[in-house]
Parts: sequence; structure tokens; C-alpha cells
Amino acid sequence: MIDIFLILILLICVITDVRSRKIYNKVIYPSLMVTFIYHFATFGWDGLSHSFLGFLIGFGLLLIPYFMGGMGAGDVKLLGLIGAMKGGAFVFQSFFYIAIIGAIIALGIILFRKGILKSMTYYMASLRQGVVLKGGIARGSLTATYPYGVAIAGGAVMGLIFQGWTLI
Repeated sequence: MIDIFLILILLICVITDVRSRKIYNKVIYPSLMVTFIYHFATFGWDGLSHSFLGFLIGFGLLLIPYFMGGMGAGDVKLLGLIGAMKGGAFVFQSFFYIAIIGAIIALGIILFRKGILKSMTYYMASLRQGVVLKGGIARGSLTATYPYGVAIAGGAVMGLIFQGWTLI
């Protein structure tokens, strides 16, 4: 049941992150409270402490990138929520998938933004002909941002799948 709730929250957060580049507190905070209440009602104090520890781990994993300006506070809170729902071990496993998905998305943005792939192709072709063209990757393409909530949601879903959860 918590998996379905997690998928629902991830879907909402991906939609809002893609549309407005925000993960809203009015989604995260009530979900976090429901999660803590669920774990306490189902497993007692042990469940609540397990959930809170998962929250701290998830929150802590993205705290340094947030302080360095690499991502928004909503992304940090979303990973904390995932940790609260599924626990510390799950959020660590998901973090690995999140990093891979995030890197793939970032590489795609760098390659396809402002014709960089085309420029690189011309540059490589010129090298084969013995001509060196001036140029390179535009500075703006390396500072491009994207909604990291997509990578977080993708990594969490991958974590669920590799945990044995089926989408059917």
C-alpha cells in the first residue's frame, strides 16, 4: 500500500516539477505526516523511528548539493520523503539509480542543447581532414538546469522494481 502511495506522490511531483520547476510543500508535508502516522500505526515506535531515520538519510543525501546550488529544496525534501516511506536502505539503493538517471539526462541536455552534437560532429570531421576549427561547448549548455525530480522519481521506481515490485 505504501508503494502505491509513493508512486502517486512521485507522479504528482514529476508533473509539477516539469511544468513549474517546483516540488510543492503542500504535497510533501502532508505526505510526510501521513507516512509517519502510517508507520507508527502499523509498526509502533520502531516503525516511526525507522521512518524518521529513512527521512534523515534521504534528506541528508542531497543536502550538500543543495547548499552548493546544484538543486532545489523540493528535490531534497522529496528524497527525504522517499526515505521516510521506504527506509534508509531503500533510499541508498535508489540514490544510485537516481545518480545514473540524472547523469544520463544531464548528458542528453549537454549534447542536444544549442546544436552541440552537430558542432562536435563538425569538429571531429575537421580533425580527420587536418583542419582545426575553433570552438567548443557553449558555456550556457554546461550550466543548463533541468527538473531533477524526474531523476529522483525514476530512481525510486527503479529501486521498487529491483526490490521485486511489479508495475502490473
